[in-house]
Amino acid sequence: MSLFSTPFDPARDTALVTGAGNGIGRAIAQALVGEGVRTVFADINAERVRVAISASKRPELAVPWIGDLARLEACDELLAAAQAALGDITHFIHSASPPRREADHALAVDRQTWQQMHAVNLDAGFHLAREIATRLIAAKRPGSFLFLTSLHAGTPRNLPHYSTAKAAMAMLVKELAKTFGRHDIRVNALVPGAIAAGGFVADASLARHIPLGRLGEADDLAPMALTVLSNKLSGYVTGAAFVVDGGLSLTNWFEAPVVDV
Repeated sequence: MSLFSTPFDPARDTALVTGAGNGIGRAIAQALVGEGVRTVFADINAERVRVAISASKRPELAVPWIGDLARLEACDELLAAAQAALGDITHFIHSASPPRREADHALAVDRQTWQQMHAVNLDAGFHLAREIATRLIAAKRPGSFLFLTSLHAGTPRNLPHYSTAKAAMAMLVKELAKTFGRHDIRVNALVPGAIAAGGFVADASLARHIPLGRLGEADDLAPMALTVLSNKLSGYVTGAAFVVDGGLSLTNWFEAPVVDV
C-alpha cells in the first residue's frame, strides 16, 4: 500500500477547521472529509457553511458550527460542540480571519477593527489550540495543529492590524510547537501567497509578480495542508512554516499608501 494512500486514520482522527465556510479553510475542511476524517466546519456565516458542506465529497462526515470567534464565549461554545459531536479533536486548523479592507492603513484603521482582527486570529487561535491540546494531553493522544499565517507576518502589507496579527500567530506556532512537542502534538504554519479566495480580492495584474505566472486558488493549499497535518506523512515536523505562494515571496510588490493628512 502506498504511503500516500491513507494519510489519516478515519477511525481515530477528527478535525476542527475555523473559517471553513470559504476560501482556504473551506478547501482544507472539504479535503479532510474527502479523506474520511470527521470534521467540524466552523464559520461565522451559516449559508457559507451549508454550501461548503453540501459541496463536499463526504458531507455526512461534516459537522456545522456557526459563531463569531471574536467572542471568547463563542470559542468555548465551539469547543463544547466539537467535543459533543466528535469527542477529542486530533487535528485543529485555524483559518478564520475577519475581512480586510485596503482603506484600513495605519492612519485609518479604527480600534474595533484592530481588536477584532487580533481577537479572531490570535486570541481565538491560542485559546482553541490550548484547550484542544489540554484534552489530548490528558487522554495521551497525539495531535496536529495548523495555523494559516501570511507572507505579511514578515513583510508590511499597509494593513497593520492584519500584518501584526499574522506575525504574532507565526511566533505562537513556534511557542506552541515547543511546549506541546513532548506530548506528541505538532504545530505548524501554512503561509499562503496571493490566493484569490476568502477575504482577499486579488487584482489579476498581480500575477506578473508571481514566478509561476498566476494567482493562487484555495485548492492549491489543501494538498500541502493535509500533508503537514498527517502524522503519517509529517510526523517529525513541528514549528515549521510552509510557504505556498507560487514564488511571490521572492519579491515585495507593495508600496506605501498615499495618505492625506
